[in-house]
This record gives sequence, C-alpha cells and structure tokens, in this order.
Amino acid sequence: MVRARAMEKRRMVKMAEQTVTNEQIADVLDQIADLLEVQEANRYRIQAYRRAARTVRSQDASVTSMVRAGNSEELQELPNVGEGIAPIIESYARTGHSDMLERLKGEVTPEKLFVQVPGIGEELADRIADHLDVSTLEELEQAAHDGRLEEVEGFGTDRVRDIRVSLAGMLSTAAQRRRRRAAGEEAPEEEPSVDLLLDVDEAYRSKAEAGELREIAPKRFNPEGEAWLPILNAEREGWEFTALYSNTKRAHDLGKTDDWVVIYYEQDGAEDQATVVTETQGPLKGKRVVRGREGECREYYRAESGAD
Repeated sequence: MVRARAMEKRRMVKMAEQTVTNEQIADVLDQIADLLEVQEANRYRIQAYRRAARTVRSQDASVTSMVRAGNSEELQELPNVGEGIAPIIESYARTGHSDMLERLKGEVTPEKLFVQVPGIGEELADRIADHLDVSTLEELEQAAHDGRLEEVEGFGTDRVRDIRVSLAGMLSTAAQRRRRRAAGEEAPEEEPSVDLLLDVDEAYRSKAEAGELREIAPKRFNPEGEAWLPILNAEREGWEFTALYSNTKRAHDLGKTDDWVVIYYEQDGAEDQATVVTETQGPLKGKRVVRGREGECREYYRAESGAD
C-alpha cells in the first residue's frame, strides 16, 4: 500500500512537471472532430473543433502556460475557442487527459478517471468503482461531499477532504457550479427540458434497436474487445447531445445495459449529464423517466395524456 501511494505521488508530480504542447492540444481537438464526423454529429460542431485546433497550433505562446497561470478568460478570447471549447483545452492542458475524447472513443473507464485524482491509486479506484454507483469525476465529487465516499474502505475524513480540494481544482468551472447549486449556494442554470431529454432517449433507443448507429468497443466489462455499444450524437434546440447505454458495474449487475441511457449534453461551455431509465414502481411504472427529475416527468406525462 505504501509503495502504491509513493508511485502514485511520483506519477502526479511527473504529470505536473510535464508541459503539454500546443501541438498535442491541437491533435486532441482534431481527434475529437474526427470522431464526431464518423458519428455524424452536427457539421458546425465538427468545424468548431477543427478551427480551434488551427488556432492553438498557430499560437507562439504556450497555451498550457496560459491555463496554469489561471488565464481562463484569455484562453476563451482566442479566435475560434470561446466558452465551449476552452474547458476541454484546460482539462487536457492540466492533466494530459481528455474525458471527452475517451468518451467518444469508448475507452474511458471510471477506474482510469479516478486514478487521476491525487490520493487515489489503482486499488482505491477499484474500490470506488465496486462500491459506489459513480462513473465520472463530477459524480465522484458529489460522493465526496454527500458522505458516500467516506463509507468506502480506505477513505477517512482527511483523505476525503484532500480529494474534495483536488477535484475542485481539476474539474471545470461548470462542474464546480453544479456542486454549489447542489449545496444551495447558487441558483440552477438552464438545462435541457425533460421532454427534450426523453426525445433524445427515444431517438437513441429506436436507432440502436434498428442497428442504425455506429457501435464502439468500450474497454470496461468487455475483455473480447467487442464493438457493442451504440452511440448517438444529436443537436436539439441549441444543445449538443451524446447518448449511449450505461456501461457501469451497477447496470451490468442489474441487467440494465439495454435500458439505462446516459445522455451527455453541452451548450455554451456548460455541460452535464442525465440518465434515463424505465421506472419499475409507483405511478410512473413502465414509463421512461429522467433520474432526479421525476416530478417534472409526472407533469410531462400528465400533460401528454391530457389529464387535469
């Protein structure tokens, strides 16, 4: 255990000392554009990433140095970057890792994400994935604040506090705003309506069942490397959506990998995700429901049926 912690500390120090070059950042933006193109995403979105890549390559100054100096506004003001792409550049410049790129490639696993956090080695990352229903750094941050993380063996009060601090620095400004909203410190921002999320969910499941979507080979729970996970990119009412079936441990354990749909959405630099499931009990039993927004779903179905 001590050796593992020492190795993790050296890994993080080495990462901090490395400087991600402008060329590497531009390559990541181009790869994102390539994958979006293959997945038939909105062409304007694809072009936005390609233009941003050209801008980054043309800069004489180091973009990574700009990010680490905390000059977020300067980064956003670069031609073709703006609030939407700046957080992706910032994340990669700080960590050498792009969640969005790996998500599009189907290679991201919760364990791989969690070991990026100082204080979390491979063993602890495995424990988190096994004991908590979290698969993103944002969800891990929420678990660190609501007490769930402390219930996992190896996570005492001091370690969890340090992890909260680390995550606050690693996550985008939008993610930090979500944490403050959950604590009642900030008013909710605009998010896709329930009917919009349900529309994307229906389109995804319909196209997936018809075999009309590109399938990717997720790394997690897929030792054969089979391409089985359909992925949909769509644009609705100014929002960009990426939808795919849940590939979490809990979804596999409960046999819900063909029912739970995770929808990532972004607009003007703000991004988040929602999970849509088939309700198994209560007045919404048998209907598709957005987790955490059940009240809105009841209103949606009431209006749809014409009930008073």
